[in-house]
Amino acid sequence: MNKNMVLDKWKRPLQDLRISVIDRCNFRCTYCMPKEIFGKDFAFLPPEQLLTFDEIERLVKIFAELGVKKIRLTGGEPLLRKDLPQLIEKINQIKGIEDIALTTNAVHLVKQASALKEAGLQRINVSLDALDPETFKAINDRGVSPDWVIKGIDAAIEAGLEVKVNMVVKKGMNDHEVLPMAAYFKERGITLRFIEFMDVGQSNGWDFSKVITKKQMVEQLSEEFELEPVDQDYFGEVAKRYRYKGTNTEVGFITSVSESFCSSCTRARIAADGKFFTCLFATEGFDLKELVRSDKTDEEVDQAIRSIWGNRTDRYSDERTEETVKNRKKIEMSYIGG
Repeated sequence: MNKNMVLDKWKRPLQDLRISVIDRCNFRCTYCMPKEIFGKDFAFLPPEQLLTFDEIERLVKIFAELGVKKIRLTGGEPLLRKDLPQLIEKINQIKGIEDIALTTNAVHLVKQASALKEAGLQRINVSLDALDPETFKAINDRGVSPDWVIKGIDAAIEAGLEVKVNMVVKKGMNDHEVLPMAAYFKERGITLRFIEFMDVGQSNGWDFSKVITKKQMVEQLSEEFELEPVDQDYFGEVAKRYRYKGTNTEVGFITSVSESFCSSCTRARIAADGKFFTCLFATEGFDLKELVRSDKTDEEVDQAIRSIWGNRTDRYSDERTEETVKNRKKIEMSYIGG
């Protein structure tokens, strides 16, 4: 165990760091970046407000000293950030970092998969919410066909990257696609993760009635497939995992709404402008960019992060009520990263 490891007030270690490298996206998914809000005139961060690759590298080194082993690059759409393989190369050389992953909509993977793999990327999670073209086009609101995403997945596999697929399931939007998605990715031997529709941010019109729970999805899948539970791999693993009986192919569920995993949450997030968040449902963040652009030493930055995590008490999903959903002003997913 890392002797410098930091624990929060509930004795949860800091092990996973998600870094948003850009707040822009080429999709306008209705549950994440609805175009009514993120339209032509929306003020995204100017380049000088984004953390530079050198600043991200410095922060990752400090976080690694605190016990972080896993880095996930997110956005917006991270592949819109120019020269991303250079950042991956830098992170790949940092002592203590065991795993580098990326969440993407995969549209740009056809061109970038090989360079990302060569730079040291190990895994990608591809967001795909439907195989039916009309359903998927309606969700991404950019008229993008699922074929583009499938081509990106093919390119990633060809480059030697491990691929998982994430599907956000929302009642009335794409719940009819649960079985077709499961059948397709089972056939291909690719892990599919179903994500319960969450109340992240202020703009996605969330309410309980639009949630399809893990229990409901398992019941639906069990009509077609025989599932058997898979043991957790490590403390803080978020997905509830199952295997299709007689295969090595898994299906998982991210159950933030119906079966909270706050008690074992080891994740922190850095937004594209350097704000540090200790919970996906946070209302405010701590400005690390200001620290790294000041004359503070690594030790002083380390102490600041140690203090923030050490005082962490976040348990939003445990405490979620109609009242907190309505009244708590939360950060948008596209800014904080998934």
